Amino acid sequence: MYQSFNPKTFLQTRFLFFTGKGGVGKTSTACATAIHLADEGKKVLLVSTDPASNLQDVLEVELTNSPKPVPNIENLHASNIDPEEAAEMYREKVVGPYRNKLPKAAIKSMEEQLSGACTVEMAAFDEFSSIISNPAVSSRYDHVVFDTAPTGHTLRLLQLPTAWNEFLGESTHGASCLGPLSGLQEKKERYEQTVESLSDKDKTTLILITRPETASLYEANRSALELKEIGIRNQMLIVNGLLQTYLSDDKVSTAFYQRQQEALKGFPDGLKQLVVYSLPFVSYSLTGIDNLRYLFKQYTLPARIDPQSQHESIQLPGLNSLVNHFSDNQTRVIFTMGKGGVGKTTIASSIAVGLVEKGHKVHLTTTDPAAHLAYTFSNKVDHEKLSISSINPKDELIAYKEEVLSQASESLNDEGLAYLREDLDSPCTEEIAVFRAFAEQVAKCDDEIVVIDTAPTGHTLLLLDSAEEYHKELSRSTGEVPDSVRELLPRLRNPKETSVVIVTLAETTPVLEAERLQKDLLRANIKPGWWIINQSLHATGTLDPVLAGRAKTESEWIERVRDELAESTAIIPWISEEKIGYTKLKEYIVN
Repeated sequence: MYQSFNPKTFLQTRFLFFTGKGGVGKTSTACATAIHLADEGKKVLLVSTDPASNLQDVLEVELTNSPKPVPNIENLHASNIDPEEAAEMYREKVVGPYRNKLPKAAIKSMEEQLSGACTVEMAAFDEFSSIISNPAVSSRYDHVVFDTAPTGHTLRLLQLPTAWNEFLGESTHGASCLGPLSGLQEKKERYEQTVESLSDKDKTTLILITRPETASLYEANRSALELKEIGIRNQMLIVNGLLQTYLSDDKVSTAFYQRQQEALKGFPDGLKQLVVYSLPFVSYSLTGIDNLRYLFKQYTLPARIDPQSQHESIQLPGLNSLVNHFSDNQTRVIFTMGKGGVGKTTIASSIAVGLVEKGHKVHLTTTDPAAHLAYTFSNKVDHEKLSISSINPKDELIAYKEEVLSQASESLNDEGLAYLREDLDSPCTEEIAVFRAFAEQVAKCDDEIVVIDTAPTGHTLLLLDSAEEYHKELSRSTGEVPDSVRELLPRLRNPKETSVVIVTLAETTPVLEAERLQKDLLRANIKPGWWIINQSLHATGTLDPVLAGRAKTESEWIERVRDELAESTAIIPWISEEKIGYTKLKEYIVN
């Protein structure tokens, strides 16, 4: 249907920017592309700018912020920009020169301005832009391959330079989380240069990755249009994981193939303007150098797995067991968390529907910038006990700024208001506004069960970790801290009130990422109660050689989740249709 993707033939620019909805395979595709180009004799730098990076898992090598050679590949270097580490270095770079020169109170004020979650994003972008604008990179590497964050974060990352340029161009007081205005002109020029490079079709190619699935294609279309609006127009699309043939006497194989083909029939108009390529659904895990080399050499695929050689099926309870648990224990706040693309929105929606069917009043909401609840419910709610909302960052920002300025106008003079208004124009204010809305949604659990479909892993952690910074910022701006914010962390840490559900796929990267998420949550004294293994081919018993090969690779990860990581585990088989609407979602929780 589509021409097979070959990096050597189709990628000519120096900067190659892979992006797409979480879980579509952009890391594996970016890694395979970098390896292929290096094998062809090109000098390549592979960089991850994802807060929840899994680059090291795919390459099976430990990485740092600084590029290092990838073993057994002569021309390939790789680096993983750790946002937290970059933020720490960034803070010290800004504050360090003023230590012992300014009063302690001034230093403390600067550190507080740089303590917010947005500073982490800004630091990651600072690293990203330093690579793009560095002449040494142009002279040393033929290609720089960027494995970027899930779509919502990527759009935010790319939009930051425009926002900061406007802010810095108008700022006169220096009130921003970037720190003192002095010395920022150099960064402003670098950011402008970065945007210029990203918009230059002779320098940058944007490679959108999608799965042949309706929601994934929808997200790719939205991304393509929004990226065009900020000037990045040299785009191509890769449909990843396309099943080439199917086994007609195997229901799962036939349904898998037909579902993909049906999704492609609804190809969005915006994507039809792009050149489209494809990559096959393969029977093996796309981790490790050898397996990654196979991806573009379809004629040398490993021997297909004999389905008769599969391990005995691993038996685990379904989603209904989890719903019964929450209903019986009167759990008030339920989060679905995990790597982007593992099905958090569908699982959150199904849990909400299941609890409504148990007679509970439920509010379902999302803090994900790329919210999909409207799509999941076909823009309507079919039960009086279920309500749905989403936290729109732009709307929350407007409301927050109006409220702060209104309260401050009674106590500040014109100069003070001008300073505050300038401070509120900083992009970091959006994080504060969203966090306040998040706290207010959680507070609803006094009257109903609140099910929260959270953002992809990195953003979620930044959101949760911003509690103390939000306290400081809100009290500084308004002198008040709402009860919803003050009570939030104790509520999240109370297992009798709150439960975190970690959603994963039975694959290397999603499980390792979920394991890291769980460790971070445990450090914050939040203990996940359930793990859900979603869309499992192993649980279907398919006999298709390619699908059975992939199903066999799932076994070790299912066992690891069950035996080592999860307190309680449920599994959901791969299903032949996308569950859209209240009635269809009920099928997830039927025994």
